Amino acid sequence: MEAIILAGGMGTRLKDVIPSIPKPMAPVAGEPFLYYIFDWIREYPIDRIILSVGYKAESISKYFGNSVFDIPVEYVVEKKPLGTGGALKLASERAEGNNILIVNGDTWFPVDISKLTAFHIEIDSKFTVALKRMTDFDRYGTVELDNNKILRFNEKRYCSEGLINGGIYIAKRRFIKSWQMPDKFSLEKDILEKEAGKSILKGIVFDEPFLDIGVPEDYMRAESIIRTGT
Repeated sequence: MEAIILAGGMGTRLKDVIPSIPKPMAPVAGEPFLYYIFDWIREYPIDRIILSVGYKAESISKYFGNSVFDIPVEYVVEKKPLGTGGALKLASERAEGNNILIVNGDTWFPVDISKLTAFHIEIDSKFTVALKRMTDFDRYGTVELDNNKILRFNEKRYCSEGLINGGIYIAKRRFIKSWQMPDKFSLEKDILEKEAGKSILKGIVFDEPFLDIGVPEDYMRAESIIRTGT
Protein backbone atom coordinates (compact mmCIF):
# COMPACT_ATOMS: atom_id res chain seq x y z
CA MET A 1 0.00 0.00 0.00
CA GLU A 2 1.10 3.55 -0.66
CA ALA A 3 1.20 6.29 1.97
CA ILE A 4 0.68 9.99 1.36
CA ILE A 5 2.17 12.22 4.03
CA LEU A 6 0.93 15.81 4.07
CA ALA A 7 4.10 17.72 4.94
CA GLY A 8 3.56 21.17 3.49
CA GLY A 9 2.93 23.04 6.74
CA MET A 10 4.76 26.27 7.56
CA GLY A 11 4.56 25.99 11.34
CA THR A 12 3.24 29.51 11.89
CA ARG A 13 2.44 28.89 15.56
CA LEU A 14 5.95 27.49 16.09
CA LYS A 15 7.86 30.37 14.50
CA ASP A 16 9.26 31.50 17.86
CA VAL A 17 10.51 27.98 18.57
CA ILE A 18 11.61 26.69 15.15
CA PRO A 19 11.99 29.65 12.80
CA SER A 20 12.48 29.20 9.06
CA ILE A 21 11.93 25.45 8.69
CA PRO A 22 8.86 23.44 7.66
CA LYS A 23 6.77 22.22 10.57
CA PRO A 24 7.33 18.49 9.87
CA MET A 25 11.09 19.12 10.09
CA ALA A 26 10.85 20.42 13.67
CA PRO A 27 13.64 18.70 15.61
CA VAL A 28 12.71 16.12 18.23
CA ALA A 29 15.57 14.40 20.10
CA GLY A 30 18.00 15.14 17.29
CA GLU A 31 15.79 14.03 14.39
CA PRO A 32 13.11 15.80 12.33
CA PHE A 33 9.59 14.96 13.43
CA LEU A 34 9.02 13.30 10.04
CA TYR A 35 11.68 10.73 10.87
CA TYR A 36 9.47 9.29 13.59
CA ILE A 37 6.51 9.04 11.23
CA PHE A 38 8.68 7.08 8.79
CA ASP A 39 9.95 4.91 11.63
CA TRP A 40 6.37 4.09 12.64
CA ILE A 41 4.95 3.27 9.21
CA ARG A 42 7.91 1.15 8.13
CA GLU A 43 6.66 -1.56 10.49
CA TYR A 44 3.73 -2.09 8.13
CA PRO A 45 3.46 -3.18 4.47
CA ILE A 46 3.94 0.28 2.98
CA ASP A 47 5.79 -0.05 -0.31
CA ARG A 48 5.94 3.60 -1.37
CA ILE A 49 5.70 6.99 0.30
CA ILE A 50 4.41 10.08 -1.49
CA LEU A 51 5.42 13.24 0.36
CA SER A 52 3.22 16.27 -0.28
CA VAL A 53 5.50 19.24 0.37
CA GLY A 54 5.32 22.99 -0.07
CA TYR A 55 7.05 25.47 2.21
CA LYS A 56 10.84 25.04 1.85
CA ALA A 57 10.30 21.68 0.21
CA GLU A 58 13.96 21.37 -0.67
CA SER A 59 14.93 21.13 2.99
CA ILE A 60 12.82 17.97 3.27
CA SER A 61 13.93 16.33 0.03
CA LYS A 62 17.59 17.12 0.70
CA TYR A 63 17.44 15.56 4.16
CA PHE A 64 15.57 12.35 3.31
CA GLY A 65 16.41 11.82 -0.35
CA ASN A 66 14.57 9.26 -2.47
CA SER A 67 14.41 6.42 0.07
CA VAL A 68 13.74 6.13 3.79
CA PHE A 69 14.25 2.82 5.61
CA ASP A 70 14.46 1.23 2.13
CA ILE A 71 10.99 2.57 1.21
CA PRO A 72 10.96 4.63 -2.02
CA VAL A 73 9.97 8.26 -1.50
CA GLU A 74 8.44 10.52 -4.15
CA TYR A 75 7.87 14.26 -3.68
CA VAL A 76 4.88 16.21 -4.91
CA VAL A 77 5.52 19.95 -4.55
CA GLU A 78 2.75 22.52 -4.17
CA LYS A 79 3.76 25.50 -6.29
CA LYS A 80 1.25 27.51 -4.28
CA PRO A 81 -0.63 26.59 -1.09
CA LEU A 82 -3.47 24.21 -1.95
CA GLY A 83 -4.90 23.49 1.49
CA THR A 84 -5.05 19.99 2.93
CA GLY A 85 -7.63 18.83 0.39
CA GLY A 86 -5.88 20.26 -2.64
CA ALA A 87 -2.54 18.88 -1.51
CA LEU A 88 -4.02 15.42 -0.97
CA LYS A 89 -5.77 15.35 -4.33
CA LEU A 90 -2.63 16.46 -6.15
CA ALA A 91 -0.49 13.85 -4.40
CA SER A 92 -3.07 11.12 -5.00
CA GLU A 93 -2.56 11.53 -8.74
CA ARG A 94 0.80 9.80 -8.27
CA ALA A 95 -0.74 6.85 -6.43
CA GLU A 96 -1.58 3.61 -8.18
CA GLY A 97 -3.22 1.34 -5.60
CA ASN A 98 -6.88 1.04 -4.70
CA ASN A 99 -6.45 2.26 -1.12
CA ILE A 100 -4.12 4.93 0.24
CA LEU A 101 -2.89 5.58 3.77
CA ILE A 102 -2.99 9.33 4.51
CA VAL A 103 -0.99 10.83 7.37
CA ASN A 104 -0.78 14.40 8.61
CA GLY A 105 2.90 15.30 8.78
CA ASP A 106 2.52 17.25 12.01
CA THR A 107 0.51 14.67 13.97
CA TRP A 108 1.79 11.80 16.09
CA PHE A 109 -0.82 9.07 16.39
CA PRO A 110 0.95 5.72 15.79
CA VAL A 111 -2.09 3.52 15.32
CA ASP A 112 -2.01 -0.11 14.18
CA ILE A 113 -2.12 0.43 10.42
CA SER A 114 -2.88 -3.24 9.77
CA LYS A 115 -5.96 -3.01 12.00
CA LEU A 116 -7.04 0.24 10.35
CA THR A 117 -6.60 -1.25 6.87
CA ALA A 118 -8.46 -4.46 7.71
CA PHE A 119 -11.38 -2.46 9.12
CA HIS A 120 -11.48 -0.21 6.05
CA ILE A 121 -11.50 -3.15 3.64
CA GLU A 122 -13.89 -5.34 5.64
CA ILE A 123 -16.66 -2.73 5.64
CA ASP A 124 -15.83 -1.53 2.11
CA SER A 125 -15.36 2.04 3.33
CA LYS A 126 -14.63 4.91 0.96
CA PHE A 127 -12.88 7.01 3.60
CA THR A 128 -11.93 5.81 7.08
CA VAL A 129 -10.81 8.08 9.91
CA ALA A 130 -8.68 6.99 12.86
CA LEU A 131 -10.27 8.53 15.94
CA LYS A 132 -8.83 9.25 19.39
CA ARG A 133 -10.82 9.41 22.62
CA MET A 134 -9.81 12.47 24.68
CA THR A 135 -10.78 13.86 28.09
CA ASP A 136 -10.89 17.44 29.38
CA PHE A 137 -9.98 19.25 26.15
CA ASP A 138 -10.97 22.37 24.24
CA ARG A 139 -8.40 22.56 21.41
CA TYR A 140 -10.09 20.12 19.06
CA GLY A 141 -13.47 19.64 17.48
CA THR A 142 -15.32 16.44 18.29
CA VAL A 143 -16.57 13.65 16.06
CA GLU A 144 -19.95 11.96 16.51
CA LEU A 145 -19.82 8.25 15.75
CA ASP A 146 -22.65 5.72 15.54
CA ASN A 147 -21.83 2.08 14.82
CA ASN A 148 -18.64 3.09 12.93
CA LYS A 149 -20.49 5.69 10.84
CA ILE A 150 -19.33 9.28 11.25
CA LEU A 151 -22.40 11.44 11.73
CA ARG A 152 -20.99 14.89 12.36
CA PHE A 153 -17.89 16.98 13.03
CA ASN A 154 -18.48 19.56 15.76
CA GLU A 155 -16.71 22.86 16.36
CA LYS A 156 -14.09 23.30 19.06
CA ARG A 157 -15.42 23.68 22.59
CA TYR A 158 -14.64 22.33 26.00
CA CYS A 159 -15.51 18.64 26.38
CA SER A 160 -15.07 16.43 29.38
CA GLU A 161 -14.85 13.47 27.00
CA GLY A 162 -15.16 12.94 23.28
CA LEU A 163 -13.68 11.62 20.05
CA ILE A 164 -11.37 13.70 17.86
CA ASN A 165 -10.05 13.29 14.34
CA GLY A 166 -6.57 11.81 14.72
CA GLY A 167 -5.33 12.95 11.31
CA ILE A 168 -4.74 9.39 10.03
CA TYR A 169 -6.92 8.06 7.22
CA ILE A 170 -7.33 5.34 4.63
CA ALA A 171 -9.19 6.30 1.48
CA LYS A 172 -10.14 4.72 -1.79
CA ARG A 173 -8.16 6.40 -4.52
CA ARG A 174 -11.16 6.62 -6.82
CA PHE A 175 -13.12 8.44 -4.10
CA ILE A 176 -10.45 11.12 -3.87
CA LYS A 177 -10.37 11.33 -7.66
CA SER A 178 -14.12 12.02 -7.70
CA TRP A 179 -13.84 15.27 -5.72
CA GLN A 180 -14.96 18.17 -7.89
CA MET A 181 -13.30 21.09 -6.14
CA PRO A 182 -11.17 24.15 -6.97
CA ASP A 183 -7.42 23.63 -6.75
CA LYS A 184 -7.30 24.94 -3.18
CA PHE A 185 -9.63 23.44 -0.60
CA SER A 186 -9.72 21.98 2.88
CA LEU A 187 -9.99 18.24 3.42
CA GLU A 188 -11.57 18.80 6.81
CA LYS A 189 -14.04 21.58 6.00
CA ASP A 190 -14.88 20.98 2.35
CA ILE A 191 -14.90 17.18 2.26
CA LEU A 192 -15.17 15.54 5.66
CA GLU A 193 -17.67 17.92 7.25
CA LYS A 194 -19.88 17.89 4.14
CA GLU A 195 -19.80 14.12 3.70
CA ALA A 196 -20.52 13.33 7.36
CA GLY A 197 -23.82 11.57 7.92
CA LYS A 198 -24.02 10.14 4.40
CA SER A 199 -22.69 6.64 5.15
CA ILE A 200 -19.48 7.51 3.27
CA LEU A 201 -17.19 8.26 6.21
CA LYS A 202 -16.36 5.55 8.72
CA GLY A 203 -14.43 5.81 11.96
CA ILE A 204 -12.49 3.48 14.22
CA VAL A 205 -11.21 4.40 17.69
CA PHE A 206 -7.60 3.85 18.77
CA ASP A 207 -5.93 4.36 22.15
CA GLU A 208 -2.43 5.29 21.03
CA PRO A 209 -0.94 8.59 22.31
CA PHE A 210 -1.91 11.65 20.29
CA LEU A 211 0.24 14.71 19.66
CA ASP A 212 -0.16 17.78 17.43
CA ILE A 213 3.27 19.43 17.12
CA GLY A 214 1.70 22.51 15.58
CA VAL A 215 0.78 23.54 19.12
CA PRO A 216 3.88 24.82 21.00
CA GLU A 217 3.01 23.15 24.30
CA ASP A 218 2.57 19.78 22.56
CA TYR A 219 5.78 20.25 20.60
CA MET A 220 7.69 20.71 23.86
CA ARG A 221 6.29 17.33 25.02
CA ALA A 222 7.05 15.54 21.77
CA GLU A 223 10.20 13.72 22.82
CA SER A 224 8.60 12.29 25.95
CA ILE A 225 5.43 11.16 24.15
CA ILE A 226 7.23 9.63 21.18
CA ARG A 227 9.83 7.87 23.31
CA THR A 228 7.66 6.65 26.16
CA GLY A 229 4.04 7.26 25.16
CA THR A 230 3.46 9.52 28.17
